[in-house]
Amino acid sequence: MTPALPDTYSKEEKEEIERRHQHLIDVWQTRKEAQDLEAVDEAFYFAVSAHKDQRRRSGEPYIYHPIEVATIAAHDIGLGRTSIICALLHDVVEDTQYTLDDISERFGEKVSRVVDGLTKFDKLEGAESMQAENFKKIITSLSYDVRVVLIKLSDRLHNMRTLDSMPKHKQLKIASETSYLYAPLAYRLGLHAIRIELEDLALKYTNPTIYYNIRKRLDEVRERRMGEMRDFIEPVIEALEKTGIKARAELKERSVNSIWKRMLDKELSFEELYGSFVVRFITDCPIDQERLECWKIYAILTGFYRPNTSKLKDWISFPKTNGYESLHAVVMGQTGNWVEVQIRSQRMEEIAEKGFTAYWKYKSDDHIESGFDIWLKKAQDLISNQNENAIEFVDNFKLDLFSDEIHVFTPQGKMILLPKGSTVLDFAYNIHSEIGDHSIAANVNSQLTQLDHVLHNGDQVEVITSEAQHPQEKWFEFLATATAKSRLKNGIKEYRRSFREEGEAKFEETMKKLGLEASKANRNKVMATENLTSSIDFFYLIATGKIDERTIRDVMKPQSGGSSFVRYITFGLWGNSSKEKEETPSITSSGEFDFNVSTCCNPIPGDDVIAFSFPGEPLQIHRSNCPRAIQLSSRYGNNIVKAKWQPKSEIAFLAELKITALDTKGLLNRMTNLFSNEMQLNMHSLHMESKQDLVEASISIYVHNTNELDNLMAKLNQLKEIQKVVRKNTSETK
Repeated sequence: MTPALPDTYSKEEKEEIERRHQHLIDVWQTRKEAQDLEAVDEAFYFAVSAHKDQRRRSGEPYIYHPIEVATIAAHDIGLGRTSIICALLHDVVEDTQYTLDDISERFGEKVSRVVDGLTKFDKLEGAESMQAENFKKIITSLSYDVRVVLIKLSDRLHNMRTLDSMPKHKQLKIASETSYLYAPLAYRLGLHAIRIELEDLALKYTNPTIYYNIRKRLDEVRERRMGEMRDFIEPVIEALEKTGIKARAELKERSVNSIWKRMLDKELSFEELYGSFVVRFITDCPIDQERLECWKIYAILTGFYRPNTSKLKDWISFPKTNGYESLHAVVMGQTGNWVEVQIRSQRMEEIAEKGFTAYWKYKSDDHIESGFDIWLKKAQDLISNQNENAIEFVDNFKLDLFSDEIHVFTPQGKMILLPKGSTVLDFAYNIHSEIGDHSIAANVNSQLTQLDHVLHNGDQVEVITSEAQHPQEKWFEFLATATAKSRLKNGIKEYRRSFREEGEAKFEETMKKLGLEASKANRNKVMATENLTSSIDFFYLIATGKIDERTIRDVMKPQSGGSSFVRYITFGLWGNSSKEKEETPSITSSGEFDFNVSTCCNPIPGDDVIAFSFPGEPLQIHRSNCPRAIQLSSRYGNNIVKAKWQPKSEIAFLAELKITALDTKGLLNRMTNLFSNEMQLNMHSLHMESKQDLVEASISIYVHNTNELDNLMAKLNQLKEIQKVVRKNTSETK
């Protein structure tokens, strides 16, 4: 007998709950035997009852949320019974009177453990950032059950889909977390479709102007470009049919965020990008024929269209660590525009879209280790060896395991996967700590290189070591991976430990000479002054003379009191108010406030800005889409102050422009005349470099607001020699 829904729901809401319940069952793709359906139904009605008195900020019944999370887990990721049950129950312990013991007793230990992994900390003694602590908890679950992360991604996707009802500062906090942490995690688990949607929704809230502008432009060109792509595809499909290759073609519109990133990376406007669509050819063939079939399709494609060989990427021979396989090519279409083409099998398509779960579906040999197995093992190693605080853990995890990877080789031909940007020293430490500790140089492709040399895809590396070498502090500057940094840290610690006996003797001798006791209290006093927390470091510095008799004498003698402070330029900044704690925090314009305008993004009045308030520090002001601001928001969402600029008109701010122009006589004079005489603006710096017939100029100039900057860019563009004007850190062109 079907349980009755609680009377706290209206008739219409009960009907909607049952409709969503049925939709969940309909899209559930894995085994659905009677006992599976019964178990999911039990969890469903339990969750409906547990959340009966709760509403979302939008006013909807809260139960809509866990049902939708379960639907995403079942349909978009392809998870099964246990995961669906956990998704339905994921907020029960956090938001209701039920405990983990209740969940364990009713649904079993396995479900209870996953729900525990999904339950956020409310408060944690001494925690610097609760957001980082909670993310660390989610990531740590990779060591025992990846389903925690998969359900959390489903939860985050639904939260992002329903973010409109949240106040602005909460939108920024959640969107920043999403782009900094959750979207890269979805990518690493191969959840392509989920990653794209998370990135687009994050951009919608961190930079709505850009998001809606690109959406509008896509709408304007969609019909025309789809027609061009259909004409492009037609002769290739006809040729494939004649050769007996079973394949279909699909058109995939680029996501808003991917277009925006391309505009940034290439410093191009929307119109200058070579395509808003990707053509995908998908062949249906046996696994043992996939590689041959894909290259046959490439051969037929390039028989019609000339390829750009420098853009060819073979992810079939070298799959990505998230399991992604595909051939990527760029060819010249009939209209004179470059077209990006992806060629893959049906199996590759499923793995590309659904990642982890599709990968395990097709995995046939448990003894063959794939890139995904290697990535998961690295993640588990990083988790088991971590002893940092939550913020360091999250940063290291992102550094080591979210970056794009490169394939490099040992002298014996063994392939090593490393994050993009890794150096020779990263390679050495990833092979073994001992090799890293004693590295002095390397032969890269038979060329002698230094330890800080950045490696590239396909490099073969032979590390040169010496027993006389020891790990050094300055090496941290050479490293791009958390694994190498952790091993270097341990190497330095072990090396310094060998100086302890010598350091203790020298400290006692020095203190005796000064007529002082070599007590722990006096030692701690010197350590505190030198900002040392480890006695290993202290005795090493004593033994090597970096802390000498004079240093100790200066510390131990009586000191007169004093204080110092940093003065900041201040003025009334914001003028919006808040009615309750849940609304956007504000700073009234009645007083003066200390603030720092961040040099990483150089915000100016008129930009969409975000401020962070930390105790005892000036406000930190960033543009809302600044990578550093997104990182801070992902850690310290509760410290966000979101409002509008209202600065005094006489204050000027630094803006940076990049100008591309024809190399003509008098260009510099015409530009400086525009800045100084016509617009009365002060220039901070100017750098010009001639490349053949073009000049590239980087200019830093003081402006009062975005209107003044837009006017300047428009006037520069009127000079006949100038080809493009771009504000740095964006791809806004005039």
